[in-house]
Formats: sequence, C-alpha cells, structure tokens
Amino acid sequence: MGKLTALQVKALSEPGRYSDGSTLYLRIAPGGSKQWVQRLAVHGVRRDIGLGGWPVVSLAEARRKAMDNRKLVADGGDPLAAKRRAGIPTFEQAAREVYDLNRPTWKNRNHIFNWWRVLEKYALPTIGSIPVDRVTQSDILAVLSVIWTSKPETARRVRQRIRTVLRWAMAHGFVVHNVAGEAIDAALPRMPKLVAGHLRAMDYREVAGALDTVDASGAFLATRLCLRFVVLTAARSGEARQAVWSEITLADRLWIVPADRMKAGSEHRVPLSDAALAVLEEARILRDESDLIFPSPQGSGRALSDMSLTKLLRDCGLADTATVHGFRTSFKVWAMECTDFPWMATEAALAHTLGNEVAASYARTDLLELRRNLMQRWANFLNIDNYV
Repeated sequence: MGKLTALQVKALSEPGRYSDGSTLYLRIAPGGSKQWVQRLAVHGVRRDIGLGGWPVVSLAEARRKAMDNRKLVADGGDPLAAKRRAGIPTFEQAAREVYDLNRPTWKNRNHIFNWWRVLEKYALPTIGSIPVDRVTQSDILAVLSVIWTSKPETARRVRQRIRTVLRWAMAHGFVVHNVAGEAIDAALPRMPKLVAGHLRAMDYREVAGALDTVDASGAFLATRLCLRFVVLTAARSGEARQAVWSEITLADRLWIVPADRMKAGSEHRVPLSDAALAVLEEARILRDESDLIFPSPQGSGRALSDMSLTKLLRDCGLADTATVHGFRTSFKVWAMECTDFPWMATEAALAHTLGNEVAASYARTDLLELRRNLMQRWANFLNIDNYV
C-alpha cells in the first residue's frame, strides 16, 4: 500500500522528493513541476526511471507503471531498454509535439511562426535527429556556443525553447533530467553586460511573445496570472502580488490601490482593460479566505513572494532579457514610440510622482479616462502581431 494519496499529491508544493513506498517517488522541482521517478537496481546498477509528470500521469497510473517495471526487472529485463524499444521521440518530434500542443493558445501569429523557425534554423540541424533521452549537455552547448555571443537575443530564445521541449519530455517520462537546465549556463561565456544601474527591460515588441511563453509554462496559475496582470496594468510587482479583491470595482472597471501600498503614498486608480478583466475572471478559481487575488501556492493566506515572478522569468528562460520591473519600461517606451498620448498620461499610469510646478499643476486630475484608453491600447497591442 502506497504512502501517498491523490489529495496529498495535489496539495504538495515544497520542492523535494516524496516516497510512495517501495521504489516510487514524487519529485517536486523548485519551479513547482511534479515528476514521478522510480529508483530501481537493474542488473546491479541503480537507475532512476522517469514515469511521467503529474497530473498527466496520475498516482494510480504511476503505481501501475512502477509495478510493471518491478516485474520486468524480476524477470531479468531492463525497463529503460523497453522504453527505448517502445519508441522515444527524437528532439524534432518532441519539438513538433510541443509546438502543436501550444500553438492554439498563442494569440500572436508572428510568435507562432517564429517559435518554430528559430528551432528549425539553429537547433534541429544539430540535435533534431537525436532521441530526447540521448540529448546531452554537450549537444546543447554545441547548439548555443556558436550564437551565444554573436546573436545573444536569438541564443536566449533557442535555449528557452530547448528547455521547454525537454520539460515536455520529462512530463511524459521520456527523460529524467532536463539537460538544458540552468547548469549549462556555467559552461557558456558571459553575455554583454547592461549599462550599470539599468534594469533589464524587454523590447516592447517582444512582450507578447514572452507572455505566450509564460502561459505555456508549467508554473503555478497564480504566478502566471500575476505576471500578466503586472504587464497589462504597468503596476509594480508588490502592488499586484498583494492586491485583494476588495480593491477591485468591476462595475467601474477599476483597481484602486490604497495609499499605504503605493510607493508615493497616494491612492492610485488603475483602469482595467478587457484583458486585465479577463485575468481577474480566470483568477476567481484561486480565491480563498485571504481575499488575495493571487495567493501563494504555499497557502496560509500568504501573498506571492517578491522572488516568485523573478523566478518565473528565469524558469521560462526570459531572465536574461527582462526583469519584472522592466516591463514598466517596456510599456513606457511603447507609449512614447507608438502612441500620441501625452507623457503626463504615461507617468500617471506608472504612478510616478510629478516633480515640477508645471507638471504638478496637472496633478489635480489623475487623467483617468485618458489612461483608460491608453491601457486598452496597450492590451490591444499585446494581442496582435507585434513579435519580432
């Protein structure tokens, strides 16, 4: 009889390894993904065998697979050899599966085209024909090293997409470890540094594609929704992470952040675009006794930690090109380059303190209706073909 229950498997969130008894374990990665792993001695050699990721593979199914493997070993067989005979996909086949799986959820047509094109040009010639369980860190480095310094932005995208494909392979039990994980970064040269004091801010034309990448990740729903809300509202991370439902006025399409939660110490009215309202609608499923809109998966009425969104960007391979706070800069540059809204409206949207007498004279109004149009334009921009 196993030690775990289906409810426990669903509720567990702390990274680590949890035994179900005998040879079966549930392994929870720092990013929150859950993987079934069986540790067996095969011909006297200890082997870790991936059985797939939860919830794709249920507790009952993982136990059945583990039992089948134990019987096979008892009869002198090798479960890993059996898996290979069953047909582990090549990297290209796995990439195609990931692409076809996520394509219907991507809203940006250019991102749909570019996601595959980048892999096809830079990764598939080297690793496309290799079965996913035989792709090594050396193979990944061979792909990345030739473009890492000459085409750094492209290299980051290639790395992120390879990681995504191998995460899919882990979830389906084809591989036990993601060889494109953060460990390979130590073997790559440092990319050009940013100007001192400047936060990384993603090109506004890349933000839509980045959100698609986040949506397709296996991160917790609260974390993914919170990041999207941050981008759509141009809010600071803490303002969004600590937001509560009582601050939302749906009838007026407003999020009213109280003064004690604002950097400038003044109440801030945030007009909500259609897309921001859609985020709130999706977040209803997360609602608990804490009233937090984006509660921590750790429970106990806690808000998401200040590192949760940063970690999400890192896990999605986006941390080299963006910071959470940097999305505010992406919004500001877009507003300056792509719209004719007055800079005062943009500054008000960012809740910046106006520092001179002329500017202060405009501060008698928060330009709410003007900002309402501005934020809807930003949301519309993120929902069309802007990806480069």
